[in-house]
Amino acid sequence: MSDNLIKHVGDFRELKSYQKTAVIYEMTYFFCHRFLSLKDRTIDQMIQAARSGKQNIIEGCAASATSQKTEIKLVNVAKASLQELLEDYYDYLPTHRHRIWEEHSKEWEAMRNLGKTHHDPDYFLKLCATRPPETIANIAIILIRQADYLLFRQLKSLEEQFLKEGGFSERMARMRKEKRGY
Repeated sequence: MSDNLIKHVGDFRELKSYQKTAVIYEMTYFFCHRFLSLKDRTIDQMIQAARSGKQNIIEGCAASATSQKTEIKLVNVAKASLQELLEDYYDYLPTHRHRIWEEHSKEWEAMRNLGKTHHDPDYFLKLCATRPPETIANIAIILIRQADYLLFRQLKSLEEQFLKEGGFSERMARMRKEKRGY
């Protein structure tokens, strides 16, 4: 158990979930402005969902110093926002007569492996610059699914930490009792 009431907040940039969502945000921004009509409301919705996925991780980490409940809620909001974005990409492909890569296909496996090892937006933006919209949308689907898994693991870790250490109010009461000697 921690001896401090206010926990030190780590750097969100070190979280794989954040790194993955930063890639997804930049790819989505690129994709929307390059391949969707400026009149399409989907642009704002997709970009906002991608941004929300990333920003809620940041906000959750900041709130974690005093509220694991808020942190857990915000990480879950990030996860939900990415699910909305995932569905937008799934909608895009068939409505534009593009193929959704089959799970475990050659392309799917290759991109899945790249997604496991690369977490830099610039790397993926260079790929996007030379790929058609079908490929970019399928890459985004794979990265979103990976981010979803990472966020699920993050939520499970937060759950275990909460069960082990308790929340802010519990730590505050415990520390106060210890300070008073009872």
